Amino acid sequence: MSSPTTHRLALLHTVPALAPALRPRLEAALPGWSFTDIVDESLLAETIREGRLTEATRARLGQHLSAASGQADAILVTCSTLGEAVDALAPRISVPVFRIDRGMAEAAVQRARRIGVLATLPTTLGPTGRLIRDAGRSVEVTEHLCEGAFARLAAGDRAGHDAMVQAGFAALAPQVDLVVLAQASMANALAGHEGDVPVLTSPAPGIAAVAAALTSLSA
Repeated sequence: MSSPTTHRLALLHTVPALAPALRPRLEAALPGWSFTDIVDESLLAETIREGRLTEATRARLGQHLSAASGQADAILVTCSTLGEAVDALAPRISVPVFRIDRGMAEAAVQRARRIGVLATLPTTLGPTGRLIRDAGRSVEVTEHLCEGAFARLAAGDRAGHDAMVQAGFAALAPQVDLVVLAQASMANALAGHEGDVPVLTSPAPGIAAVAAALTSLSA
């Protein structure tokens, strides 16, 4: 008879498709944990519309984190656009709060000095670049926006989105030693990529970093 689950991780998503996409990785990385998905597309939609994270959106993010802390032992936010706000709010939350892109940034600065950041949203491009620059090493960061790609994805045109991300990668790769994809929703666009310039996406290193932290906390 298997032992009962004793730990709970709440995940806050702004892209609904990430919930099922991340579940197998989470189950493999965190055996003995249960997972609750919270989806609020408006957090991202409003940030895109305003071109910045407004105080109202930040307040609603804080409400989600506070509510989740009452039902979970830790929280993982999977939207990189919200990352800086998550960092600011985390000290007020009673359980550990993680952002999925931090593990990717830490892995990137250990592997390369010239790092390219590829994003489909301007509201994600800046925060991801700053996260990498602050990750503890002297690095050169080159940013590239695949303008219009996220709108394609939101409209259900995954093939069009992926083609734009691939074109963006082709333009950015000759300038850098490694490329990071700023949003978890971009991961499939370069799945199976092989070439001289490696690609990092947030799900694998992000979940690995969270699992390592939570394993040490629950040991």
